[in-house]
Amino acid sequence: MDTTLPDPTTLDADELRDAVRDRYAAAARRTTDALDDASTSEPSSHCCGPSCCGGTTTDAIDPISRDLYDDEAAQTSAGALAASLGCGNPTLLADLRPGQTVLDLGSGGGLDVLLSANRVGPTGRAYGLDMTPEMLDLARRNQAEAGVENAEFLQGTIEDVPLPPASVDVIISNCVINLAADKDAVLREAHRVLSPGGRFAVSDIVLLRPLPEPARRAMRLWTGCVAGALLDTEYVDKLTDAGFTDAAVEITRRYEHQDLLDLAADLRPEEIPADLGVEAVIEAMEGAVASAFVRATKPAG
Repeated sequence: MDTTLPDPTTLDADELRDAVRDRYAAAARRTTDALDDASTSEPSSHCCGPSCCGGTTTDAIDPISRDLYDDEAAQTSAGALAASLGCGNPTLLADLRPGQTVLDLGSGGGLDVLLSANRVGPTGRAYGLDMTPEMLDLARRNQAEAGVENAEFLQGTIEDVPLPPASVDVIISNCVINLAADKDAVLREAHRVLSPGGRFAVSDIVLLRPLPEPARRAMRLWTGCVAGALLDTEYVDKLTDAGFTDAAVEITRRYEHQDLLDLAADLRPEEIPADLGVEAVIEAMEGAVASAFVRATKPAG
């Protein structure tokens, strides 16, 4: 039987979204199973820290999502930390203030939403938006465990945000926008729901130079946050086109050869184009992939 995954460059937006949803649903199930096993003191056969933004299945070596929340570990639930799949810590960089309303695009297991809710306090509110039912279930479980009342998780896509115009003060996101097939739609929606003067403050994977087409054809690299990433300069251009001002990309980490070896560790042969082996994928990505903090502002006028 042919188990080769489809070429993501040939998929339409719905097909690519389904591929991303399937992968993140599996990650949510692994975390939920691990939490259930831990609650009954039974050994788990699943990894307790799955990473989709990285390629590995153990948070000990994942070069993208490891060590991002060491200082916040005591502020949230173990389940939220275990389900962290991001490439940065936008809650530290976004300068959240009491009373603000925050929206996390692609909120996953809810870690950034719960931390944001703590930062904006009881007079503020934090929304999490995710398209994966399994992730939403996990996020609500983590919310209950953490005892956070000023947060709400919504189901939907980041291309069609179920909130009214000018209803949000700050938009955050953690290694999700690069997964979207229509990034222009995502940025237009972000601009729409932000209030005048509102801030866009997201962590994301960016490319510092274009990836060769064979590397972009690897499905795991696309659903794992790399092959769908924008060039840093392209990100700024798209934000400007969407109506934002002061758009900027600040590189927070460049991924070197060993990082990329770790990231590609669980790529299966059928997930790599036949004309490109794992070593060639790593060579193609070396010097091209970075985590970044992306900022922009909706004009106050």
